[in-house]
Amino acid sequence: MKENQKINLGISIGDLNGIGCEVALKTFEDPRMLDFCTPIIFASNKTVSHQKSDLGIEMTFNGVRDASQAVEGKINIVNVWKEVPKIEYGQATQEGGSYAIKSLRAAVSALKDGSIDVLVTAPINKNNIQSEDFKFPGHTDYLAQELNGESLMFMVADTLRVGLLTDHIAVKDVAQAITPSLVRHKIATMEKSLKMDFGIRRPRIALLGINPHSGDNGTIGEEDDKILKPIITELFHKGTLVYGPYSADSFFGSDNHKNFDAILAAYHDQGLIPFKTLSFGKGVNYTAGLDKVRTSPDHGTAYEIAGKGQADNSSFKEAVFMAIEVFKNRTEYMELSKNPLKKQKTKRAS
Repeated sequence: MKENQKINLGISIGDLNGIGCEVALKTFEDPRMLDFCTPIIFASNKTVSHQKSDLGIEMTFNGVRDASQAVEGKINIVNVWKEVPKIEYGQATQEGGSYAIKSLRAAVSALKDGSIDVLVTAPINKNNIQSEDFKFPGHTDYLAQELNGESLMFMVADTLRVGLLTDHIAVKDVAQAITPSLVRHKIATMEKSLKMDFGIRRPRIALLGINPHSGDNGTIGEEDDKILKPIITELFHKGTLVYGPYSADSFFGSDNHKNFDAILAAYHDQGLIPFKTLSFGKGVNYTAGLDKVRTSPDHGTAYEIAGKGQADNSSFKEAVFMAIEVFKNRTEYMELSKNPLKKQKTKRAS
């Protein structure tokens, strides 16, 4: 990205039968959003025009063949396909899933070659995206394969940040999946992201227990005593401010989460139920730990309201703003890491 150039923000369109296109268009229907970034939607002129007309959204856009041709100050559409796919709002069709992946693949390719700086992904259906050449349970797993780094599913809403040790796996497989190596890697990824992406110099991390009451000293499972506690002690002595394991059932209700910069939950629902209860509609799903920035709204395809113009774009807009903020924070962090004297000079000047 050139100096003073706005951030090129790529958008994968998600399931065409869901609310992905709607929340994206509603976000950039406000022309002031173009002051923050150059939006680049990966779909087709005809597909976006169709949805725009159905939803009664008034806006103009600029069609391009490649993200590198995007024009600053306009909403850009990269024409990933020429045909006109059938749109069946509210239906989980194979065609809807197929075009969601076409959009995602094109957007990730542009992210990798630098044509876009950050990626915001609209919601997909984890079932209808499956095919012979795409066998991933969701965005995070696909991005982890395509991009460099150690991925962490990180849910963020203002100062509430919840990461996951395990994400899209069955509950019956959770305990076996949580190994000392996994715990160390996830804590390290979270700590690095808090410093690099959120500007927190000495982050405090809380680790939630795997079993009810964190195992009650081995009465309800031994994983907390044998895996989590030794690692917490080990890392704390090395300088990582990680605490726990905390009993998950009372952690959020007692407001203990406010004492930490981030919380690492053992499995999907343990972390996401309290997160969405506290922040639904304002949360952002951030894939931390990768060499590129990707965010997403905290909701799904919402088939039940698709095509009706009722979708709330608040979470998508938050995902846009967070992608921009993280990109800027990360860029500044990298610059300061290369030239630590720059930070000292800035402090003296102020």
